[in-house]
Amino acid sequence: MADPVAIGALMLDAALGWPGRLHARIGHPVGGFARIIAMCERRWNRPGSSDGARRIGGVATLLVLLTVAIGCGWAAEGLIRQSMGSWGWVGVALVAWPALAQRSLYDHVARVARALESGKLNDARRAVACIVGRDTASLDESGVSRAAVESLAESFCDGVVAPLFWLLLAGLPGIWAYKAVNTADSLIGHREEPYGPFGWAAARFDDALNLAPARLSGLLVCIAGGRGWRVLWRDHRRHASPNAGWPEAAMAGALGVRLGGPIRYDGVLHDKPWIGGSLGDVAPGDLRRAMGIFLRACALLWGLGAWVEIAL
Repeated sequence: MADPVAIGALMLDAALGWPGRLHARIGHPVGGFARIIAMCERRWNRPGSSDGARRIGGVATLLVLLTVAIGCGWAAEGLIRQSMGSWGWVGVALVAWPALAQRSLYDHVARVARALESGKLNDARRAVACIVGRDTASLDESGVSRAAVESLAESFCDGVVAPLFWLLLAGLPGIWAYKAVNTADSLIGHREEPYGPFGWAAARFDDALNLAPARLSGLLVCIAGGRGWRVLWRDHRRHASPNAGWPEAAMAGALGVRLGGPIRYDGVLHDKPWIGGSLGDVAPGDLRRAMGIFLRACALLWGLGAWVEIAL
């Protein structure tokens, strides 16, 4: 039996999240990745550079991030296990804990749900703006609810399933390499300028690292929701991302609602396809149902993680 590192990290995250006082004092580890990305961007994504040079700069940025994340993860795990002996798994779980986001994701969505339930639409818009990139100032209750459900579904993969997958597969180097790449994709992995070619490598590598976790996320959401298989299989390709469509389509089918559709970014309307087809619009009450599915899917993931660690 392997050490229960994954379960220990999941327990710490579920119990504590990333405490506000700790964040205020030291920030979050992904902030270090963000600073590295900003430094590389200033150096290798200069206006006037050719697309080829910018693409090479993006590849170099990704290599720098991976070197830092894997090197630090490998050194930390080796040092912890050497110094703590049979209790080394506790230290490894502590270092892996900040890479998980069960608690923080749930808490963010819960704030949106509470504001909607209290009839405070403007508060709900501000709360959902913290977890989505779209324009939220003009969203109605259904629009706010849909944005929160989509973020909950997609982030179940990015913030919970994928980090745990890479922790189980490759320890601290795996989980922190994933977080480095995912941070890069969030910050620079966009087709729009000023990124474009510079963010290409981050976006493509993030897609590769999420291939298996995204499909596992969709499976867990359907099991937790008791349905959704047909919508999952039919509509997962209707998302622009090759991976995000899996958990979102699963959540749409499990709730019996439609997600996606027209969205405004920076005042520009993007006519995205619907996931869920002719199913009904998301209502505020569906947000609580989605949160319940999320909790059950996390519980299933805990069981799967424990089984993998026992099998190892």
